[in-house]
Amino acid sequence: MVVEHTHTAAPIVVASNRGPVSYRRHEDGSLVAGRGGGGLVSGLSAIGPGAGAVWVCAAMGDGDREAARRAGRRLDAADTGGHRVRMLDVPQETFAAAYNGVANSVLWFAHHMLWQTPLEPSFDVDFREQWGAYEAYNAAFADAIAEEAADGACVLVQDYHLTLVPGLLRARRPDLRIGHFSHTPWAPPDYYRLLPDDVAEQVLRGVLGGDRAAFLTRRWAEAFAACCADLLPDAEVVREAGTAVSVRCAGRTTRLGVHALGADGGFLRERAHRPDVEERLAALRLQTGEGRRTIVRVDRTELSKNIVRGLRAYRRLLEDHPQWHGRVVHIAFAYPSRQDLAVYRDYMAEVGRLAREINATFGTVDWEPVALQMEDDFPRSLAAYRLADVALVNPIRDGMNLVAKEIPVVSDHGCALVLSREAGAAAELGEAAITVNPYDVEATARALHLALLMDPDERRDRTERLSAAATALPPARWFVDQLEALVPERGGIEG
Repeated sequence: MVVEHTHTAAPIVVASNRGPVSYRRHEDGSLVAGRGGGGLVSGLSAIGPGAGAVWVCAAMGDGDREAARRAGRRLDAADTGGHRVRMLDVPQETFAAAYNGVANSVLWFAHHMLWQTPLEPSFDVDFREQWGAYEAYNAAFADAIAEEAADGACVLVQDYHLTLVPGLLRARRPDLRIGHFSHTPWAPPDYYRLLPDDVAEQVLRGVLGGDRAAFLTRRWAEAFAACCADLLPDAEVVREAGTAVSVRCAGRTTRLGVHALGADGGFLRERAHRPDVEERLAALRLQTGEGRRTIVRVDRTELSKNIVRGLRAYRRLLEDHPQWHGRVVHIAFAYPSRQDLAVYRDYMAEVGRLAREINATFGTVDWEPVALQMEDDFPRSLAAYRLADVALVNPIRDGMNLVAKEIPVVSDHGCALVLSREAGAAAELGEAAITVNPYDVEATARALHLALLMDPDERRDRTERLSAAATALPPARWFVDQLEALVPERGGIEG
């Protein structure tokens, strides 16, 4: 298929499910644009306005769809911080089936190993309809990218929502340099095989349509390579000094890369000392009480974040070590996530129930053991980061986990990090953290106790080491590294 691309063709195209801007509609029918979050926004900004990059994304809600319809080919640059953005108005039914039915309920669950296998998954006719929507959704992205990209352009496709895009785009535009980046873990072969055989193969071949497949840690890159070797009869994993560096399949070679996304230290430190953060910090100090220690967690209420076991570990700490009664507060910020899915609503309700139970059991007139907040507030999160004596980051499984990197960067007096060994961040932060098995509530409680008892000098030393590792590859550098790695003469595995 040959695509005409005469409309201001772009030398760089970024494709992601969520874009750098979102819209909400006022009662009078007007649309208000808000800046998108996440490292990608900072990363794309690093390229500079003269690079001519285009960002292809999907309309996420009604406001986005209306904006996309009004804009036509490109959104108004005044709304996007100067970025050239093409927002796809994918039919709502197709988007919902692809996003909730497949991406968030199947691929996310597979890579985070979240299924209760006696009951799920169950791939029936409804799933097949949803998979058709996922194929159509990926095809819409491939078509749009093919129209936007200049001859030989570099294309960076992001995450599990768009695993089929590299292969589809390769068929449409073989001249392009295509990279795919996975922000999640990658499931090991035995778990990945829970997917229907044809779907499992289609996802792998889709990613292998790119020139590079990149991951947050070497562990996830190796898991992807193992899946290719195990499931694709024509795939060959190429290794150098025991490390998987590429996969040969269907007459092509896809190089593997590792880019460990870090925290934007400069931005975080500056943002954490603005007046709105200072105001919230004062309120938190008043809420927790003078002289009390703090255990801080800040997460979306996502199943993989393991908030319930974290609360159980804190309860066990209070049961086993009464000396902490009245002397410690668990600041737990659990922000809503995917509330259109019943399993997430149920999980959020359990987080709230358990926090109330701990407060009812141990609380006193002047001490509330758990300070739980469930409304998203970024300045308040930064205030909690600054106040942290201990940071609790205990995901069941996480591609990276930026909170583990952000808290040590922002903490005013240094913090001890209790970190799950199943977080991608453990590969860089593990030596300076107290690592735990996220399923072991007893061990996590012991780790919290040790963290609270840690000598201040040791805590400061660990925080310095954590902060240095956390900021080693900030978003702008992370993004540019991926672009540079798409240049054909660069080979091997990075990171």
